Amino acid sequence: MYTNNKLAKSVRLALMFGGASLAFTGTAAAQDQSEEAQAEEAQERIQVTGSRIKRTDLEGAVPLTVIDREAIELSGDLSVTDVLRGTTFNSFGSFRPQSGSSAQGTASIDMRGLGADRTLVLVDGRRLPKSPSTGSTQDLNTIPIGAVERIEILSDGASAVYGSDAIGGVINIVTRKDYSGAEISVGAGQVSYPEEGGDRENGTITFGAADANTSLLGGVSWNQRDIIFYRDFPYAGQGSSVYGNNWTPWSNYGVFTEIPNGCREPNYIDTTIGGRERCQYNFNATNANEASSANESLYLKGEHRINNNWKVYATATIAKTESFGRYAPVPDWAEIAPDSYNNPTNPDAWFYDTVNNPNAVAFDPANGGSFGNGPEWVDSYHRYASLGNRDGFVNNENTDLLVGGSGFIGDIELDFGLRRNRNKTYDIGYNYIVRSTANDYISNFNPGYCGDGSFDAVNCRYGYDIQNPTNNSDDVLNAMKATISRISKFDQDEAYLNASFDVAETDAGVIQAFVGAEYRKETYVDQYDSLSEAGQIGGSAGNSAGGDRTVKSAFFEVLVPVTMDFELNFAGRYDKYSDYGNDFSPKVSFRWEPTDGLVFRGSYGEGFRAPSLDILTAKTSFSAVSVNDADTCAVLGSCPVQVDTYIQSNPNLESEQSTQYALGVAYQPTDWLNMTVDYWSIEIDNRIQYYGPSTILAREAAQEFIPAGLGVTRNPTNNVITRVDAGYGNEGYVETDGIDLNARTNFDFGSIGALQTNVTVSYTNDYSLDGGRNFMGDPGLPEYRANIENLWTVSDFSFVWNMNIIGDQAQCGIGYEAVGNNCVTNAAMDERNGHWGTYVTHDFQANYATSWNGRITLGMQNAFEKLPQLTPYGGRDYNFDLYDDYGRITYFRYTQVF
Repeated sequence: MYTNNKLAKSVRLALMFGGASLAFTGTAAAQDQSEEAQAEEAQERIQVTGSRIKRTDLEGAVPLTVIDREAIELSGDLSVTDVLRGTTFNSFGSFRPQSGSSAQGTASIDMRGLGADRTLVLVDGRRLPKSPSTGSTQDLNTIPIGAVERIEILSDGASAVYGSDAIGGVINIVTRKDYSGAEISVGAGQVSYPEEGGDRENGTITFGAADANTSLLGGVSWNQRDIIFYRDFPYAGQGSSVYGNNWTPWSNYGVFTEIPNGCREPNYIDTTIGGRERCQYNFNATNANEASSANESLYLKGEHRINNNWKVYATATIAKTESFGRYAPVPDWAEIAPDSYNNPTNPDAWFYDTVNNPNAVAFDPANGGSFGNGPEWVDSYHRYASLGNRDGFVNNENTDLLVGGSGFIGDIELDFGLRRNRNKTYDIGYNYIVRSTANDYISNFNPGYCGDGSFDAVNCRYGYDIQNPTNNSDDVLNAMKATISRISKFDQDEAYLNASFDVAETDAGVIQAFVGAEYRKETYVDQYDSLSEAGQIGGSAGNSAGGDRTVKSAFFEVLVPVTMDFELNFAGRYDKYSDYGNDFSPKVSFRWEPTDGLVFRGSYGEGFRAPSLDILTAKTSFSAVSVNDADTCAVLGSCPVQVDTYIQSNPNLESEQSTQYALGVAYQPTDWLNMTVDYWSIEIDNRIQYYGPSTILAREAAQEFIPAGLGVTRNPTNNVITRVDAGYGNEGYVETDGIDLNARTNFDFGSIGALQTNVTVSYTNDYSLDGGRNFMGDPGLPEYRANIENLWTVSDFSFVWNMNIIGDQAQCGIGYEAVGNNCVTNAAMDERNGHWGTYVTHDFQANYATSWNGRITLGMQNAFEKLPQLTPYGGRDYNFDLYDDYGRITYFRYTQVF
C-alpha cells in the first residue's frame, strides 16, 4: 500500500492520470527511506482534493488523479490548459482560443462532456473566479504554469465540499511551496502544419528561500503561441459567403443576384449559382483559424511560523493574458428602397448609367428587373471589405491576494483567511460598421444626379467621391467605421473560517470532524460600447450584462472508522445565494480495505450548479451564426451559412440539481503493478441549457424537444432560415455514466534502466437527455479516450513515448445524411451514418541531466503528423474543440537549477 507520506513527499503517484503528460510513481525517493522513517512519516496526515479532512491513506473513498511537476515537464505542454486538454476526463474536448469569439482569449476544461460551467477549478483549494469574457466559465489561461507544483483531478462530484459547479469533477491547481534555490527554464517550439504561424515559446524563473520559521517563494512565468491563419493550411479552400456583393428582392426573398459589375474587390468570387450571377466572398482568405495567446505572470508565496502552534501565510499573483484574432471584413445586410440609385431593380440606378459611369452595364430586365416585378424593395448582402479585416485585441488582467493564518486552540485546528481577486478584460475590435450610417449611404447613394436631371459629381453626389464604389473616400469610410469596446470584470471577495478536530477515539480508530463557513461576494460587469448596446454595430454580437450576488455557506465533514479496515465519510454543505435561493448538498462515501493492497470504495452525493450572472442579466444580443442547413444552403449557394440569431437572457432560471454515485476498486497485487477501476453515474435535473442554432436545428430534424420561446423561423416560400431565437432554460435532465480504468507498472532492470508505464482509459457508456436515445457515438461524442505513457530512465537520460487516443464516431447523427464530407438534413435517416476513424497520436521526448545541474530537453508532439479528418463540424472543417491540426510540434527546452 502507498502511504500518505509518498504523496506528501513525491506526488508522482498520479493514480488515474490520462493526459498527454506522464504521471508516475516516485519510487526511487520512497525506496531510499529507512523503514523507521517510513513508519513515522506514514502517520502524517495530509489533505487532498475532495475532502477537507486530513488522513493517512492515499487511496481514499473518491478517485483522485495527481499530475506532479515532473509529469508536467515531461509532457512538453506550455500551459495548464494544454496539460488538461489531453486528459481522458476532457471527454469531448473543450474551448480553446479562437478568432471571432466573444471568449477569444479564454480556454477551459470540460470534464465528462457536461460543460465547462459544470467543472470546478480551484487554486490551492480556493475557487478560481469566473472569466469576465464569459461570466459562466473559468479561464485556465490565467494560471501561470511556472507556479504549479501539481494538479489534482477529482473525477467525482463534490458540491458537498466545494459548492456550485462541482458536478462533472474538480480540478485543483496546487502551487509551489517550500522551495529553496533558484531555477530558470526556457523553451521554444514550432508546428509543422501549417508552415506559417503557431510558433511558441515559454519560460519560468523560480526562486525561494527558507529557514526554520519562514519560507518565501516567487517567480515569473510566460508563454506565447502565435496566431494561425486559415489560408496557410494546405487543405484550405475558398469560403464562399453570400455576404459579398449581392441583392435579393422582397418578392422572391432568398434568390440572390450579383450587384451589376460589383465583383471587383480582392477576395470576391465571381460565380454563377442557380443560373444567376453571384458575387460571393472568400472569408477564408483572411480569417485566423486560431487566435494568438500569451501569458505573463508574477507570483509570490510566503509563510511565517509565529510559534509552535500558529503560522500566517500569504499568496499574491498577478497574471496578464493577451490575445489577437482576425476575422473577415464585416458582413451585413441593408434594405434599399425602389427609387434608390443603388437598387438593382431601378433602371435609373447608377450602375446602368453608361453615359456618366465608365463601369456601367446595360440594364437587363430579366436580371435587374426583378423577374418582371419592376422597381421594388430589395435587401443587399454586402461585405465591407474596403474597411479592412475585423481585428480583435483582448487583454485580461488578474490580481489575486490571499492572506490567512492557521493554528491550534487546544486540540482544535483553525484555518482562516481573506481573499481578494480582481479580474478585468479589455476587448477592443477594429473595422466594424455603424449600421445606420452604412445603410444610409447604401440606400441614399447618389453618384451626382441633380434634381433638374443634370449630373454633377461634385455638388450633387452623396456617399462617394466618384462613381466607382470601390474607391470610397476616407470621409465616407471613417463615417461608417466603428471601433468597438467591451470592458468586463469579475471580482470576487472571500472570507473563510474552518475548524478540524478529533471527536473521539474508538477501537476502530479516531473519529475526525471538520466544520467551516465561507462568505463570498461576486460582482460581474460586462459593458459594451453604446452603439453595440443599441444594435447599431454590424459584424459584432453580444450585449451588456451585470449584477452581483453574495453567497453564504456552511459545511461539515465527518470521518467515522467503523472497523479497522472500513470507514464512512459524511459531508454536507448549505449555500445561500442572494439572488435565486438556497441549496443543500449531502454526500456519503465508504472505504473498505479487506487486505493490504486491495481497496474498495464508493460514494453517493447530490450537487448543484447556480445560474451564472451573465445569463441572468444579459440584454438580448444579435449574432450571425454559421450553421449547416440544407434548404438554406441550397438557396444561398454555400455551406455553412450564417443565420440571424437573437440570444436571450433568462432572469428566472433556477439552479441545476445533480445526483451521482461511484463504485471502484484499487488493487496493488505486486510492487510493480497498481490498478484502479471506477464506475461513475451522473444525473442532472432541471438543467440549464444553452440552445444555439446548430442545437435547435438538430433537435428540429430529429423531432426532439426545443424549449418554449426558442426556435427557427423560415421563409414559407423557399424554407430559408430568416431568424433563430436562441437562449437558456431550465428543462429536462441529463444522464451519463461510464468507467475509468488505470493500470501502472514499474520495472527496474538495473544497469540498463527502469521502465514505467501508465495506461488510462475513460469510457462513457451513456449520454442521454430526458430519457431519450443515447448520444454516444454521435459526431463529437467518442465513447472512449485513452492514453498510454511510457518513461524509460537510464543513467542521466530519460526517454518518453506517449500514445493519445480518441475513439471513433459517426460522421452524421440521426436526422442527417453523410454526403461526401458533409452532413445534410434528412429526416428519414433514423440512425447514425458516415464514420470518423479512431485518432491516435504519438509523442516523444528525450532528456539529458548535465553535471552542472542543467537539463536539456528535445521533444516532438504528434511525431507522425496525424491530422483530424476533414468533415464540417460547428462551422469549421473539423471538430475544433476535440482535435487540433498543428501537425508535428517540435520543441526544445533548457532548465538550469542553481
